[in-house]
Amino acid sequence: MSKLTKQGKCIIMVSSDMPELISMSDRVLVIRDGGIDGELAGEDITEQNIIKQALGVKKYEK
Repeated sequence: MSKLTKQGKCIIMVSSDMPELISMSDRVLVIRDGGIDGELAGEDITEQNIIKQALGVKKYEK
């Protein structure tokens, strides 16, 4: 996957493994109720923020 991203390719990864998501992602889209409910990027990609988004809590701490 690293080789592909270095070539400018985009990878869509579906996972419930939080450490894997956090370590491998530049951006995380949280899908809830059949649609994209939130987007996290950079330092905002934390287990706590992903869970809050998944539960419908719109505001999260930076």
